[in-house]
Amino acid sequence: MAAPSLPRSPGHRFYEKLNELLRENGFDRAMEAACVKYFEADGTAGRPSIPPGLYFRMLLVGFFEGIESERGLEWRCSDSLSLREFLGLLPGETVPDHSTLSKMRKRLGSEVFEAMFAFVLGVVHRSGLLQGKVMGVDSTYLRADASMKAIVRRETGEVYADFIKRLAKEEGIENPTVEDARRLDRKRKGKKTSNTDWKSPTDEDARITKLKDGRTRLAYKTEHVVDMSSGVVVAAEVYSADQADPATMAQSLEQARTNVEQAKSDNDRDSDDEPPPEGGSSDAQPERTVIEVVADKGYHKAELLLSLKEAGYRTYVPERSQPVRKWEDKGWDMQQAFYGNRYRVRRPKGRALQRKRGEFIERTFAHACETGGMRRVRVRGRENVRKRYLAHVAALNLGLVLRQILGSGTPRGLAAARKGFALAILVIWAAMVALVRRMPRQLARFSRAAWDGMPPGHGRDVGIAIGVA
Repeated sequence: MAAPSLPRSPGHRFYEKLNELLRENGFDRAMEAACVKYFEADGTAGRPSIPPGLYFRMLLVGFFEGIESERGLEWRCSDSLSLREFLGLLPGETVPDHSTLSKMRKRLGSEVFEAMFAFVLGVVHRSGLLQGKVMGVDSTYLRADASMKAIVRRETGEVYADFIKRLAKEEGIENPTVEDARRLDRKRKGKKTSNTDWKSPTDEDARITKLKDGRTRLAYKTEHVVDMSSGVVVAAEVYSADQADPATMAQSLEQARTNVEQAKSDNDRDSDDEPPPEGGSSDAQPERTVIEVVADKGYHKAELLLSLKEAGYRTYVPERSQPVRKWEDKGWDMQQAFYGNRYRVRRPKGRALQRKRGEFIERTFAHACETGGMRRVRVRGRENVRKRYLAHVAALNLGLVLRQILGSGTPRGLAAARKGFALAILVIWAAMVALVRRMPRQLARFSRAAWDGMPPGHGRDVGIAIGVA
């Protein structure tokens, strides 16, 4: 059967609009330009590579459908005609399998995924959602694709069961069983699971971290820098889980500033090329504007506040409860940065920004990690996790643009909105039908009451005479 005569999907309104948005902004052309050095012909025979536009569209589907694994992406795209239409596949073509997706991810460098993220920020800026004047910072954990049961000692390579058996033998227990070793381990003083002593043999970049409920897991730390005017994620970095928040904040902010400046400069260069003003030069670097930064108390550190002030940031970071500080060995500049931050946090503007922080920043983690399915990563190694997560957050930003266009940022949200609208129409229709059915009875009751209340001589006698009453 010829391909034009094969049945085609009517498509999905959300993915049709997303495809239209990507085509208008030249998504496929930009991705091919970013990947060109990885696809240069080397004269070897083999399976032809999949187009970069197709590959990155499948990663976008991962966010919108809440799929974290590449195997799940393959199954979902193969099962849905509307997604095949979104990917641009003909009826006879097959969806790339999960092994191809994995090889593609390993083959492409990190700069390609950074270019994809920057491209999406340019789309967001052209839609009017990117301001970059007030930024919020927060972090959360991503569970690694590794188990705590498989960790080994760094110096000896022992698994945990062998380690506690050796400790039991050192305590004088001959031929200890697993239960004997565990019983001794429960009562052992100074017991801890430290990253300096233990590692994961399956994912050496993963680090042991303690969750809020007291459990320990192998994880990574991801840090979002969010535009507080619209909720756009302008930077999403992945770090080792044992790195403290103050140690990574400056790097994330610098990456966010670079991304925003690049998105704005690319947009200005594409819009029009105006000549420089008289007495000026087109090569002159513009002065860096001061950016306001909002974070929670976990980021409060006097040394960090001073370094951010010197780098051109105005901080709004609440303090942790601490005793009276001594500034003899800290210096005047650090003291001024500390008290300036305290003054700004206590102002009405600082309190308002802290309320917005919970609204805009926490929502990005809910979308990316919970409904987006990236709380548990399915790839190993920090670079692989970072690549996958950058594409995931880029899809989140595209969802904000589509929410401005369609009123919903995900296919499920659009379906729920339509269902809610249809339900509202049914409720209104049922209320109108019930009102119409009650109306004759109420009118008859009102007419009889008015007739009975009419005094004699005003038409009532005449009505009785002609048989109306």
